[in-house]
Amino acid sequence: MILVPPYDLWCMGTIAKAWNELRAEVPDHVSLVAVSKTKPNEAVVEAYGAGARMFGENRVQELVGKHENLTHHDSGRTDEFEGLEWHQIGTLQRNKVKYIAPFVHLIHAVDQPSLLDEINKRAASHGRKQNVLLQVHIAEEQSKFGFASAELPQLLEQLDGDRWPNVEALGLMGMATFTSDEAQVAREFSGLRKDFDAHGRQRNWTTLSMGMSGDWRIAVAEGSTMVRIGSSIFGQR
Repeated sequence: MILVPPYDLWCMGTIAKAWNELRAEVPDHVSLVAVSKTKPNEAVVEAYGAGARMFGENRVQELVGKHENLTHHDSGRTDEFEGLEWHQIGTLQRNKVKYIAPFVHLIHAVDQPSLLDEINKRAASHGRKQNVLLQVHIAEEQSKFGFASAELPQLLEQLDGDRWPNVEALGLMGMATFTSDEAQVAREFSGLRKDFDAHGRQRNWTTLSMGMSGDWRIAVAEGSTMVRIGSSIFGQR
């Protein structure tokens, strides 16, 4: 097991080195989201300089602050971070959607119809269509969230209809059980891949987000097209 030091012990250049090594190992067809939550702006800047373009945050206040400090250009200053995408990962409360609705590229963990109602409302108010991933509960842990697999047909029927015209579902995401049993993790990811294949082909879905620092290799082997990795890039929180 590799012990990763906390960010404040990282030397300048270590983030870039970690990113480059990881990007070289992750297959080209798999998108790599750098989970920068709790890390300072300087860490984002270094990762961006190394080639990272997708950054994941799970705290709305922190995400808004980083967006305003790094990529909000209403003041007219030059765009120093062209192509940077902010991704909202983790549980999102409905009353926080309004703060990220103007700019967030992708909301990863949409786990209830009422959240879709709010996302659609806020996206419409800004004249945009919001990209989302539907979270499916695949883990044995009750602390994990998401729709049951059996709920997807009815939910997708509504998405295909006119209930949420300002929402664009790009695919599915899920989090496996936190366990050392790799066979179990593989089974859970495999089940999500089956849901993705069953519902995604006719909708031209592009994104199956599964896999984090500890299990991304298993996820990729089971068909993941997007992994979310933090500590292996930025150090432990």
